[in-house]
Amino acid sequence: MAVTEQRDLTGLKSGAFDAVLSSEDMGIAILDTGLRYVELNALLARFNGVSAEEHVGRTVSEVLPKLGPLITPILKEVIETGEPARNLEIAGETPSVVGQDSFWEASYLPIFSSPGQVAGILVMAVNRTLEYELKRTREEAHELQRRILDSLFTFVSILSPDGLLIDANRAPLEAAGIDLADVIGKRFWDCIWWNYSPKIQMQLRSAVIRAGAGETVRYDVPIRTVGDTRITIDFMVSPLLGADGEVTHLVASANDVSERKSREAELSLSEKRFRRVFDSTADGLVMINDYGEIMLANPSMASMFGYSLSELYSCSIEDLIPAHLRDKHRKKRSRYQESPVPRAMAAMRELMACRRDGSEFPVEVALTPLQFPEGTRVLATVVDISIQKQIQASLIKALKEKTSLLNEVHHRVKNNLQVVSSLLSLQARSVPEELVDAFLESQGRVKAMALMHQQLYEHKTYESIGAAKYSSELVTLITRSHTMTSSQNIKTVLVPPEREVFLTMDQALPFGLLLNELVTNSIKHAFTDQDVGEIRISMSQDGDMNIVVVEDNGKGVEEGVELGETTSLGFQLIPGLVEQLDGEIVLIRNQGTRYEIRFRKQETEE
Repeated sequence: MAVTEQRDLTGLKSGAFDAVLSSEDMGIAILDTGLRYVELNALLARFNGVSAEEHVGRTVSEVLPKLGPLITPILKEVIETGEPARNLEIAGETPSVVGQDSFWEASYLPIFSSPGQVAGILVMAVNRTLEYELKRTREEAHELQRRILDSLFTFVSILSPDGLLIDANRAPLEAAGIDLADVIGKRFWDCIWWNYSPKIQMQLRSAVIRAGAGETVRYDVPIRTVGDTRITIDFMVSPLLGADGEVTHLVASANDVSERKSREAELSLSEKRFRRVFDSTADGLVMINDYGEIMLANPSMASMFGYSLSELYSCSIEDLIPAHLRDKHRKKRSRYQESPVPRAMAAMRELMACRRDGSEFPVEVALTPLQFPEGTRVLATVVDISIQKQIQASLIKALKEKTSLLNEVHHRVKNNLQVVSSLLSLQARSVPEELVDAFLESQGRVKAMALMHQQLYEHKTYESIGAAKYSSELVTLITRSHTMTSSQNIKTVLVPPEREVFLTMDQALPFGLLLNELVTNSIKHAFTDQDVGEIRISMSQDGDMNIVVVEDNGKGVEEGVELGETTSLGFQLIPGLVEQLDGEIVLIRNQGTRYEIRFRKQETEE
């Protein structure tokens, strides 16, 4: 919570600095000896993420809280020694880019009012963040390229158009038991993989020449590996063209086809594993063709519907739908199969299924279209949600009971607070005159709390209330309580907001009490020497911030009176209430009194 006051600041800038401040390539600022901004150009304001007007009169640490501890000692040393600090590399977070460091090249030059007398500092800063990011991005891209190549099982080499090896990934190097340094810069056909056979070398050289001319060449060839062994690879060398269509590099790649048989065996094993997983899945799985015939099903599906697996294969999908819904389901299925797309369970409405014995039960179904050579098949995942429906019904019942109980709580709290308010009113009649105001102020605070509970009770919403309606009723109560016996004509105006400002339950109580204190204070103290007056309340939103302004045209708060530092209980309560809102308040003394409160909007749970 920040309590601030607007004051005029005298500038340090003179005409001699106009040309410097107009720079469009460099951020420029003038600081006084208190390290407060006197003047700055628009470029630096944009760098810092705070408007130029908001800089003036504030210190570097106030504008740049994350960079302040780093910069302040340097600036103080420039003032103390009169020596400039040039070309410093500064890194840290600014309000313009929250959660991420920016990088600067900055110089701090002393400004002398007379020989040896430092009057301020000229700040010159260049934002190098983009350069650092580009450099880091290039390095990361190069590292990513290397990691990707090295993670591939495929043999990959990069060659010049005339066959010099420029780079190779890890796979061919490890296969031959060598390092990149053993082959880089050599003619590809002279490397260890091929030099065991002049015939193989000549074949490869011919392939490189053809690729250099723009042709892709592919063939099977044995190569040398660790221990002078051989493996057969599916080898390909292809040209890489530049923007002008010329060959800039050659890409040589290969796969070890000696493992093809083992892969076929692995594929067979994979199919067995798939069948095992499919059959053991707890959810029902069924695959149908274009006619709705069941092509594949797992035991869970058969058990769920009361069939044996063999019996299920003789059924169509409509046999698993209640009789009165089958024609409708058949039409919907036909439309879906004309243009099938995946449908998650969350995207599907609840369906009813029918067991073999005719009993119905609720299910959720997800659909996945699968492409096969013989056509499109649809795989359906079916979940029996009978238990979930029972649980859902229980939860709905419990929620209704909780809502009813919460409604009753707000109603009773409101009634109890109204009783307390009435007791305070009665008690005020029998206390000494000097204590009556204290009782009335306490009564006003109780009414503000009661009104919140009344709003929640009346609108049956327990997460938020509309600030405008709440404020309107609260201000009416306050005005009626304090002006009904007064001869003054004090008018309260609530400006309707363009968009409703909503308050969560955590915000509503401190907001109501804060509004009560501010309006009450204006009624009691702002118009002591006036017969007429006006109190104006307005609300607006700026991004994720709520802004509330309470202002009057009275005599204004005296200089030296600060929020939280007077003997007035109301003024003492205000900072604490603003802090509960996690906000800030600004007191402005200018032709009356103006309070500006800013606090962040909070999302309500749905």
